[in-house]
Amino acid sequence: MTLSTLEQTHVGIGTAAVADVFAGTTNSDVFSMENYAMTTFYVHWGVGTTGTITFTVESCDDFTPTTATAVAFQYKRVTSPDTQVALVEAAAAGFTTTAGSNQIYVIEVASQQLVSGDVGVRLHGVESANDPVLGGILVVQSQPRFAHDVTVVSTS
Repeated sequence: MTLSTLEQTHVGIGTAAVADVFAGTTNSDVFSMENYAMTTFYVHWGVGTTGTITFTVESCDDFTPTTATAVAFQYKRVTSPDTQVALVEAAAAGFTTTAGSNQIYVIEVASQQLVSGDVGVRLHGVESANDPVLGGILVVQSQPRFAHDVTVVSTS
């Protein structure tokens, strides 16, 4: 029997969609990598013509986190229904978004990119140029160790 995409992924809200979501410094929740090999952050926003955000992915030692260490990751930008740029390798220092409305950044990190012994991952954003946007962060974890109808998530 072939498993559905829903049985092979865990979907979560990293940061709920709100106005001026990326004001100052924004962190998604910490997501456990115990049961998944890949975590993908979908950062989305609507109108906002001049604001930019610098994103990094952080490897977390626990769910507080006590220690968060920036790690390398991959990303791509989506600017219209079916227009995307090539996948970009980002160093631990991250990248700064391009100013403009109606964007999605797909940011992906594999479990082997985390610091040895760390249990989770989060997306860290720092507003570089202030221009409030309505947006949020969705998280999809994939390549599970074991597929389930109801996905397994460790939060402690």
